Amino acid sequence: MAESLEDLSTMLNDLNNVSQRIGLKMNMDKTKIMFNVHVTPMPVVVGGTKLQVVDEYVYLGQIVGLGKSNFNREVNRRIQLGWAAFGKLRHIFSSGIPQNLKTRLYHQCVLPVMTYGTETWRFTAGRMRKLKVAQRAMERAMLGVSLRDKLRNEDIRSRARVTDIAQRISKLRWQWAGHIARRTDNRRGKKVLEWRLPTGGRSVGRPPTRWSADLVRHAGSHWTQVAQDRALWHSLGEAYIQQWTCEGL
Repeated sequence: MAESLEDLSTMLNDLNNVSQRIGLKMNMDKTKIMFNVHVTPMPVVVGGTKLQVVDEYVYLGQIVGLGKSNFNREVNRRIQLGWAAFGKLRHIFSSGIPQNLKTRLYHQCVLPVMTYGTETWRFTAGRMRKLKVAQRAMERAMLGVSLRDKLRNEDIRSRARVTDIAQRISKLRWQWAGHIARRTDNRRGKKVLEWRLPTGGRSVGRPPTRWSADLVRHAGSHWTQVAQDRALWHSLGEAYIQQWTCEGL
């Protein structure tokens, strides 16, 4: 990260030179440049290779971008990756093996793909509902039924016996929030959580929902202090998880 493309170019070339001294090589095909409207566009060349400028890219398994709809695209991407993982195992899910084995396989190989990194997302009821709809479709595929069978969601869940994806995500979020709030090592996670926009004008319209908005609704504006009491935080988390699990049913 840099305040100008000139500084970024210097940093990258220094990294490339030092890497070569110890026998390492930067992968220029995977090195991308992204900048905002406050930067004057100019090419960045490292080791004789002009780096590609992009609006978004996948970093540590998640889409990183400067737009406001990054989470919507990431939800769609997680659903696609979930179906890809499900498709590779479809011959097992559609076989005659006991349902408890299918459920265990789903929990080990599909659900983690769909929920990867979700503890850092800013969730809305609509985004959660899209994930729940995708999971219901996978459950029907495992059971060999379709929408035409007109089975109730509760009946499908009782037969498939899979963990509700909203329950898994909300539990991960609550645990991660408590973990970040209790950190004392001054790492970036807590710094980002406490960061506030510098004083000055902002764009017209309703400000975007913060990541901690639903945490504040359940634990109050001083939720980071509440999280220091692990027993209290755990008890509050049960109601938080229940709320997201029931959302959109």
